[in-house]
Amino acid sequence: MRLDESASATLTPPAPAAEASDGGPLFQARQLRKVYGSDGVEVVALHAVDLALTAGEFVVILGPSGSGKSTLLNILGGLDVPTSGEVRFRDHVLTGADEKALTRYRREHVGFVFQFYNLIPGLTARENVQLVTDLPRSGPHDRQAQDPVEALRLVGLGERLDFFPAQLSGGEQQRVAIARAVAKRPDVLLCDEPTGALDVETGKLVLEALRRANRELHTTTVVITHNVAIAAMADRVLRMRNGMIVESVANAAPVDPSTLVW
Repeated sequence: MRLDESASATLTPPAPAAEASDGGPLFQARQLRKVYGSDGVEVVALHAVDLALTAGEFVVILGPSGSGKSTLLNILGGLDVPTSGEVRFRDHVLTGADEKALTRYRREHVGFVFQFYNLIPGLTARENVQLVTDLPRSGPHDRQAQDPVEALRLVGLGERLDFFPAQLSGGEQQRVAIARAVAKRPDVLLCDEPTGALDVETGKLVLEALRRANRELHTTTVVITHNVAIAAMADRVLRMRNGMIVESVANAAPVDPSTLVW
């Protein structure tokens, strides 16, 4: 079933991420290729990428700048489209979907956490999260959004509910961004260098918040980073180089984020 405009109007939201209806991959990508360029100059950002993500996984994607990590994340999140290849979210083909369908897909199924927090300065932590939870939920089987207070408590900010972004540290602002992303109970949480602007100890608090959301809400979580140390907390580690996934390794014993050293 193609996730286009007509399909999106009747699409029944899937079961919670921990209860995939068919036991298959949450995401499946085949032979993804992404080429940027103009005036006859091409840059290949992704080349023949195959990927499967299962419900509830915590996946870290490692690679240097220019390896294709962000491009892959953006395609999975419906923010970009591949030049060729196919991406499926459960039974739905995202490749070729129009912008209306992709907007609905992002709104109902994906949470994003970026390096910069994108909070609204004039709103408190609670109000920033409430922007998401107040969005109308479509479909008779859609999951109930999480209460903003509970979302902020999940990331350790139960005592900062009525603080404005300027009154919060960088790490606290990032945790508000995480609370905002997870409050709508997305199937997948996509994180682009979420600790890139933070010091080590603050970064650990942010990673602990991501791990807690993954374990308690069963949200499939993908973190892209150049920080090799973060890989130790993942269920699975993917390494990218020159637009390709060159290694996929399962981690039998993920460590607690508080023990990471970098």
